[in-house]
Amino acid sequence: MDPYGNKGTPPRGASSMQEGFEPLLLAGITLAALVVSGMDPYDRATWVLEVLPVFLGGAILIATYRSFRLSSFLYRLLTLHALILILGAHYTYARVPLGFWVQDLFDMSRNHYDRLGHLAQGFIPAILAREVLLRLSPLKPGKWLFFLVTCVCLAFSAFYELLEWWTAAAIGQAADAFLGTQGDVWDTQWDMFLALLGALAALAGLSRSHDRALRKTTGVLPGVVGAPGGSVGAARRSGRRSLK
Repeated sequence: MDPYGNKGTPPRGASSMQEGFEPLLLAGITLAALVVSGMDPYDRATWVLEVLPVFLGGAILIATYRSFRLSSFLYRLLTLHALILILGAHYTYARVPLGFWVQDLFDMSRNHYDRLGHLAQGFIPAILAREVLLRLSPLKPGKWLFFLVTCVCLAFSAFYELLEWWTAAAIGQAADAFLGTQGDVWDTQWDMFLALLGALAALAGLSRSHDRALRKTTGVLPGVVGAPGGSVGAARRSGRRSLK
């Protein structure tokens, strides 16, 4: 049960049936992409390392689906993130054709698909962190939520860079494709900076859409703690009483 007094399940009715079907559809798309990506990847070891977050994240989402169902808005973003990772895993990030196309179009010195991956590493986890904090903590939309979500995304990005370092130290030159630095001595700093930009962009551009998705999923206004009965009307009445 979250701070709103509900169990995280969407409202009943036709809309709830649609919301119940959509996660299954998104999971099917992700699974199909994994199967295709796993067919003759450029480097099998790199593929395993790159898609491991998809497997781990997918397992967590499945295990918590009934007890803590996320908003459809967030499930769509997580699917997009998974597809970005899966595509990079098949080719390795330095060899993704889309990155080569952009490189030729703008006469760049390297394949920048990995930059897209790290931008997404801040952009999409920002909405995930925002939803979890709004539903499981006393935080409400505002400056503190913005600041703490940004901190979570930066911490996650830094921890991922540590994981890359530990992997390279453990398996040596075989981790070159996984690291994907392409000779850039500032690659680690760029990765964290882009994750920061992604988090800021998501919070600035998607917060209102995310609030609407949370209202639809939980039936309450985000950030209203202890709303009686877990309904939007009750939450509003509680807010009015607090102002008297």
